[in-house]
Amino acid sequence: MRKEKTLNNERTAGSVRFGFSRRQLCIPYGVFLLCFVIIPLVLIVVYAFRGNDGGFTLDNFVKFFSSTTTISTLIISVLLALATTIVCVIIAYPLAYILARSNLNRGGTLLMLFIVPMWINFVLRAMAMKDLLTLTGIFGINNYLNVIIGMVYDYVPFMILPIYTVLTKMDKSLVEASLDLGASPLKTFTKVTLPLSMPGIASGITMVFMPTMTCYVISDTFGNGLITIIGKLIDEQFTAFSNWNFGSAMAMILLAIMLISMWVTGSFKSEDTRGANL
Repeated sequence: MRKEKTLNNERTAGSVRFGFSRRQLCIPYGVFLLCFVIIPLVLIVVYAFRGNDGGFTLDNFVKFFSSTTTISTLIISVLLALATTIVCVIIAYPLAYILARSNLNRGGTLLMLFIVPMWINFVLRAMAMKDLLTLTGIFGINNYLNVIIGMVYDYVPFMILPIYTVLTKMDKSLVEASLDLGASPLKTFTKVTLPLSMPGIASGITMVFMPTMTCYVISDTFGNGLITIIGKLIDEQFTAFSNWNFGSAMAMILLAIMLISMWVTGSFKSEDTRGANL
């Protein structure tokens, strides 16, 4: 009996010795995060506060906010991203609502029709839409309209998917209870369905608004090279002008704007979720 207990203890010790804890399994992710997120961010911060002489300076940020070119480019980028996000919400919510309320198999099939185009190369999709707009005669009307159409075409699936996911997981008994208590379908939608779907809308806004501010491929393709957004301006500082200090400062300002937008959408989501009541 003692020998058996000893063998069992040795096996147990061996399994513990050669097993992996949860913390050890996080090591690869931690290494990846360190190499490809933390270190690049640290380098951007260092370059942003460094002058041409290598010393500490705030001139890069002063240059950004004192230049009419950078400020106007930032405003144009924000307005284009805002317009794209609003149009995506208007298009995506009814589609996601219909898909979530349809038959499960059919709804999944229809959802795949919106997701499959995302598997195609980004540039190919943009060029295909440009050719379609050219054939219909829309492309020559307005460059800003062209850019918004191109961005909506590419990013509307990112708005549909989170809204659809939230609507399918929503407790349908709440809607039934609202109708049984005498609320009209419109009031049930505005007081129950819409507030409970706000987490999906907020996630979709985050997934659409931030990338469209920097997606200069679409702005160049659909704007005939006449529309410059903040992403292209940053790219030019690194590639064309080799001004890493100013480019890093612009990247930090854009990062701050993105963090603020995430905070706004996060607080908006939590408030509307708590406010879902009759």
